[in-house]
Amino acid sequence: MSKIDIAFVEKLTLEERASLVSGHDFWFTADISGFGRMMMTDGPSGLRKQVEGADALGLNDSVKAVCFPCSALTASTYDDDLLLELGKQIGTAAKSENVGVLLGPGVNIKRSPLAGRNFEYFSEDPLVAGRMGTAYVNGVQSKNVGVSVKHFAANNRENQRFTSSSNIDERTLREIYLAQFERIVKKAKPATLMCSYNKINGVQVSNNQRLLTHILRDEWGFDGLVMSDWGAVVDHIKAIKAGLDLEMPGKGQKSIDEIVTAVKNGTLDEAVLNRAALRVLKLVEKYHSNDNTQRSYDKEAQHKFARKLAGEGMVLLKNDQKQLPLNDEESIAVIGELATNPRYEGSGSSHVNAYRLVTPVEVIPKNATFAQGYRLDGRESQPLLNESIELAKRSDKVVIFIGFPEQMESEGFDKNTIDLPENQNLLINEILKVNNNVTIVLQNGSVVAMPWANDVPAILETYLAGEAVGEATWDVLLGKLNPSGKLAETFPISLKDTPTYKTFGVDSKNENYREGLLVGYRYYDTKEVPVQFPFGHGLSYTTFGYSSLEVKENSDNVDVEFTVTNTGHIAGKEIVQVYVANKVSRIEKPDRELRGFKKISLNPGESKKVKITLDRRSFSWYNVEGSSWEMDNGQYEIQVGSSIIDIKLRKEVCLTIGSDKLSKVTGETYVGELMENASAEQIEIIKEFGLYQKLKELLESEQRAILANVPLQSLEMVGIDGTQIKKMLEKLNN
Repeated sequence: MSKIDIAFVEKLTLEERASLVSGHDFWFTADISGFGRMMMTDGPSGLRKQVEGADALGLNDSVKAVCFPCSALTASTYDDDLLLELGKQIGTAAKSENVGVLLGPGVNIKRSPLAGRNFEYFSEDPLVAGRMGTAYVNGVQSKNVGVSVKHFAANNRENQRFTSSSNIDERTLREIYLAQFERIVKKAKPATLMCSYNKINGVQVSNNQRLLTHILRDEWGFDGLVMSDWGAVVDHIKAIKAGLDLEMPGKGQKSIDEIVTAVKNGTLDEAVLNRAALRVLKLVEKYHSNDNTQRSYDKEAQHKFARKLAGEGMVLLKNDQKQLPLNDEESIAVIGELATNPRYEGSGSSHVNAYRLVTPVEVIPKNATFAQGYRLDGRESQPLLNESIELAKRSDKVVIFIGFPEQMESEGFDKNTIDLPENQNLLINEILKVNNNVTIVLQNGSVVAMPWANDVPAILETYLAGEAVGEATWDVLLGKLNPSGKLAETFPISLKDTPTYKTFGVDSKNENYREGLLVGYRYYDTKEVPVQFPFGHGLSYTTFGYSSLEVKENSDNVDVEFTVTNTGHIAGKEIVQVYVANKVSRIEKPDRELRGFKKISLNPGESKKVKITLDRRSFSWYNVEGSSWEMDNGQYEIQVGSSIIDIKLRKEVCLTIGSDKLSKVTGETYVGELMENASAEQIEIIKEFGLYQKLKELLESEQRAILANVPLQSLEMVGIDGTQIKKMLEKLNN
């Protein structure tokens, strides 16, 4: 039974309460009245606990911990169970080090491939980000370690992240940029959310009462703590009033003094301060450990899991003529500095002091030979290039490791290109002249342009694969593990094809989300823009067949059932995806949206019936006028496939579990809209007022196209009594 309540808080001195709502020593809550303090630390891809006295930027060494793959790769597993286990593993590490709250996961949407922190985020799609984030949070918190889901909200660029305003229309905000946070809050009940640096529509997020209180708490039912990102608080008093509970990392005595002064002069209601202090104390009570003894845990077992997780997430983008898996009896040229000096983790708050890094070169096959090929600093080296060409000439197969150097992508700044360093592209082109049996292995935090994609037979995307990068990469290349990852983001052909081309980051003060809902695949698919590799794409060493689609409408949801068969000769896993195309709502919308997915395992020749249940939200759009989610009755198409463009099965359905499109009829409702969509009950009311036949005649006249496009409030111009129209509207909406 908790001993912490508002009465307990009110007994504390004003200075103690003021101290509680500000962080101390960069990573801790305040220690008041012997209650104890709680530590928090970074942890999206592994524990990054700083040593005592460490600075906020983390320049000092952190404790040794297993470095797991980045979120860009773990999302590619589309596997809730694996993300749950990842959370448990990191939670175990945090518990052993007496860490109370892990700062993560990051669930912001990948709006532009230039965003510097994309490696730390899951997806361009809120369903994927929401489900992966929910599983991760549940895993961590099952170990009695809290999380701080970040960065709430619309933190989609790094340049000027402290001050820029993300300007977004309400429907886009709700459907794209808040949906994943909403899912995690409702399904995982995270201990804390971390507010972002930026403004939203001109209002600083740390001061945004509508976001931090009205939406987060009043609408979604969040009952945890809201903390700031490090240095995100501009006005501490306004922030507390808006719903921020804990300023991090705090400004020392200055933070305490400003709160005390505000309470004494009436600027800050003491009850509001007490509310925030209570939330901090409840968090500390739940997650603080009074036992400071360091507990050991099995890092070697965690390393093995990191290897499995990395392999499950790697995406086989291309495999012409079955170039992969490689035969380790053949001679293999392994080329590229990233094979011996790999990019295996993100920079900034994602950096982990890895327990045991295994590079690709350390575990190359017996008949493989390594050549550096290029310099990671981008400078050309003819001797390195020549050495690689000669090695490729005398080898059966070539594996080239390429990717972004660390200095190109990190927290804190955005990229200005998605092109690889020119010396890497040059290497690929020169190798192809002497040996076309080339496999490209990518190490990158996010989208990369591939001008050579049509010329190489095989491409494996490994993202930032964690400390087991070497083992996991060769597991896939040699066929010890059948690849099953699929892209959780679209790979465009070039930067100019992206929806935010020449608008992203150009205004230092404002980031205008002019593309609205059309983010990621929603843009490329709807606008029919060709891409290099589509959302949801990923190959296997086996093949799969889809059949027998059935759609069943229930009282509150829709069941989608179909059969998947492994039509190849080896066991494999397939990530099946269900998309919904809304054919009924007369609103701007993407052509189709991901509404369900599942990863299934099949032996050769085995078939499984897959069932995915779609709730009302899967068919809904956010109605700004009514400030509510609306599902319209009528026609939808259910599409089942292995990527956004590889749809295997389709079925048109007419759903009735939502609301009629004309649930509200106003003077602005058009004649054609009314007569086309009116329900049987509405038609009877129209007839009751003697208007049905008149409206029908208008639509059957030679001027039907024009008259269909006249609102009811303007029908007096064609001789229809305006009083009758008003009375009919009153009854229709009664």
